[in-house]
Amino acid sequence: MRNQSRAVPRKLAGQAMPTGRQAMPTGRQAKFERDKKRSEFEERVIEISRVSRVVKGGRRIRFRILVVIGDQKGRVGYGVAKANEIAVGVKKAVNHAQKHLISVPIVNDTIPYQVTQEHGSAKIMLKPASLGTSIVAGGVVRVVAELAGIKNLVAKVIGTANKINNVKAIFVALSSFDPEKVERIKKRIPKINKTVTSEPVETKEVISTLVTGRAGGRPRKLAGQAKTEKAKAPKNTAEVPTESVGKKEEKK
Repeated sequence: MRNQSRAVPRKLAGQAMPTGRQAMPTGRQAKFERDKKRSEFEERVIEISRVSRVVKGGRRIRFRILVVIGDQKGRVGYGVAKANEIAVGVKKAVNHAQKHLISVPIVNDTIPYQVTQEHGSAKIMLKPASLGTSIVAGGVVRVVAELAGIKNLVAKVIGTANKINNVKAIFVALSSFDPEKVERIKKRIPKINKTVTSEPVETKEVISTLVTGRAGGRPRKLAGQAKTEKAKAPKNTAEVPTESVGKKEEKK
């Protein structure tokens, strides 16, 4: 009979062959690794729409899901998928988004410079904003900016309200930055120090500052405060005896 022993692959030079679970993650371990990778990104479902196509037996109705994912550290992606069930479609869209991630350059919580891009009938303008401006945009632009980690941005979408085209236009704009120009801007603009160091202050100094209005000074006169009046002599309020009153009436 022919020897039916399983063929053993050749051992590579200088490498040890993986054994046991180190060979390939399967079963629960593979599922755990997929879930761990997925937990790095935050998912946002942008749109769920019903689509249909005509077949021989009639109409076939399915769901189309648009999902955007991001780690709020400069990586963001989007995916579109169709399925008979919404949950299955969301998983397919997330897997597609993880395979098509882009890196967004962020300088002081905003984009490096202004860009304007078009995709189909959608036109988008992204403009950097100063610290504390927040995201001045609506719709899908705000969602994509938050997931990318951009905190200050001014944006405007022109042309269409189609969410898929708007998302594609945003990703075209975010991926159109010139790396050399971004590096020059990063060297020119210093980083903003967000950490605020507060030194301990003694309680007496705090109280004196609140009362006097200035640290270590004389107390200020409050507005409308009346001046101190001089003490006046007390009036004689002693009662007159009743006998003297009766004599005065007799004389009259």
